[in-house]
Amino acid sequence: MEESTVSVASVQLDDNPIPNSQIKKADLLPDPESRLDSMEMKEKPIADSTIPFRDLTTIASKKESIHQLIDKLDVEQNIRYQRTVEDTYCNVYSYDYCYFSKVYLPTVWWTDESLEKILNGQEVEAIFEETVDRIYSSAIHDWFLQWGASFGWKRMFSVDEIQNEVNTNGGIGMICAKRKEKGLSGHIVPVVPETDLHKAYRENNKVVYPLQSQAGKLNYNYFSEVRKDWWNDELYSSHVFYYHE
Repeated sequence: MEESTVSVASVQLDDNPIPNSQIKKADLLPDPESRLDSMEMKEKPIADSTIPFRDLTTIASKKESIHQLIDKLDVEQNIRYQRTVEDTYCNVYSYDYCYFSKVYLPTVWWTDESLEKILNGQEVEAIFEETVDRIYSSAIHDWFLQWGASFGWKRMFSVDEIQNEVNTNGGIGMICAKRKEKGLSGHIVPVVPETDLHKAYRENNKVVYPLQSQAGKLNYNYFSEVRKDWWNDELYSSHVFYYHE
């Protein structure tokens, strides 16, 4: 996505690994107008009972249901995720992927004023364009560092590590990169479990390009080596790897 409504700090943030019990999710309610076949209401969860949630029963059921989810969201074909002249929708797809995986990633986040009230112990209702605004990929990079631990995210430091965790435990992996130029599009992409048909790219038995699924200028249900190590592109000032069980 392009312009970031939520402010992005110009200085590099430090990783904050200590959860803050006062912070809370900024979720809006699902909306019937938020659909896979529509460009509308992307800031709200999809209200569609046919989309499978991640089955947390076993590791096998987690991974199987993740692939069922990828098939259903079908980022390559569904209208919700197709690029427009103005924007791409990596953050919308990543949000939907996490929402149906029962993991919190913001698609809207508290305004600075609302955040101050919440951290002072006040109750604040999530109201779009009043108490919360859209948050895009460059700002999500900073959100991970500042608030990720408060919602169960664990920072990792190599694509080999994050792919192994996703494969072994059926959890949710994310790569998020922050654009050097403020206001321009960063990128965020889920790292997904490997299958017999879809594999990460390895050299010397070590993951170099993980198996991913993305919306962007081009949309892929699955990819690995086709975009190389995109997170190291000179367009980006920083990138982070995060994992959630």
